[in-house]
Amino acid sequence: MPAHPAAAPVLARPAWSWRLAPALLVCLAAPAFFVARIPWLGWSLLAAGLLVALLLERGGSAGAEGVEIPDAAATGIRHPSLVRDLSLIAIGLLIVSAIPLEAQLDNLAFLRFAVALGGAVAVPYVISRWVYRDHAIRFPWRGGGRWTTFQWTWLVAVLVLGWLILPFYFITSGVYQNWPVVDTPDLIARLFVGVGAVGIWDELFFICTCFALLRRHFPDWQANGLQAIVFVSFLWELGYREWGPLLTIPFALLQGFIFFKTRSLAYVVTVHLLFDAVVFLVLVHAHNPGLLDGLFLV
Repeated sequence: MPAHPAAAPVLARPAWSWRLAPALLVCLAAPAFFVARIPWLGWSLLAAGLLVALLLERGGSAGAEGVEIPDAAATGIRHPSLVRDLSLIAIGLLIVSAIPLEAQLDNLAFLRFAVALGGAVAVPYVISRWVYRDHAIRFPWRGGGRWTTFQWTWLVAVLVLGWLILPFYFITSGVYQNWPVVDTPDLIARLFVGVGAVGIWDELFFICTCFALLRRHFPDWQANGLQAIVFVSFLWELGYREWGPLLTIPFALLQGFIFFKTRSLAYVVTVHLLFDAVVFLVLVHAHNPGLLDGLFLV
C-alpha cells in the first residue's frame, strides 16, 4: 500500500522529544473520561497537557539529544504549533465526554450522539481552518487512487477475521449485553444505522483528526500509539469491555497504519464498515437465538 504521492510532506520529527509528554497527558484524558469515568481527572490532564505544551513552545522545543528544531526564521517553513493541535484534540474530547456513550437506540440517544459526535469533528475542523488558519485537519476521501490487490485482499480478510473472532468475543464474554436488545425490525434497523454511523465517525475523529494532528509533531508510530489510546478508550465505554482491548488495540493501530499508507479515508471507512457489519450481525444473533445460528460458529 504505497503512500499517496500527492500527500503533503511532513516536517522532520525527532525520534524522541519532551513534546511527547504533553501529548501523552492530553491523550490520557481519554481513559480518564471513558474508562475510569472521572471527569475532573480528564479535565486536569487536558489542562496539564496544554500548559506543558505552552511552556515547551515558549522555551523552545528540543529533541532527544537537546538539538533545537529549526524555527521558521531559519528555514522559511512555518512549524505547526503543538499547543494549537493539542487544543483541537482536547476540544473534541471535551465535547464527546459531555454525553454518556452507552449504546442506546431511542430518538433522544440518536440526537445526543449526532450533536456530540458531530460537534467533536466539526468544531476542531472549523477552528483549525478559520481560526488558526492552518487547515491541519483534512478528510482525503480518495487518497492514492485505485486500490491495490493487497487492499482488496485485506477487505476479504477483515470479513473472515470478524466472522471467526467477533461471535466468540461478544457471546462468550457477555459483552453483547452492553448493547440494547434488538428483537423487532425497527430496533434492528436502528442498530444497523447506529453501528455504521459511529464507525464512520471513528475514522473522522480518531484517524483524520487525532492521528493527523499528532503526525505533525511525532514519528508515525508514536502518533499512532497516542491516537490508539483515545480510540480504544472510547470503544471501551461504548461497550467493547472485558477482554475487548485485545481486539480494539490492534484494530486502532491497524486503522492508523492503513490511513498513513493509503491516505484514503474511503478505504479505512470501508474496512471499518465491513468489520461493523459483522458486529451488527453478531449482536442480532446474540439477542435473537435461533435467528442466525447457521451463520456463525458460536
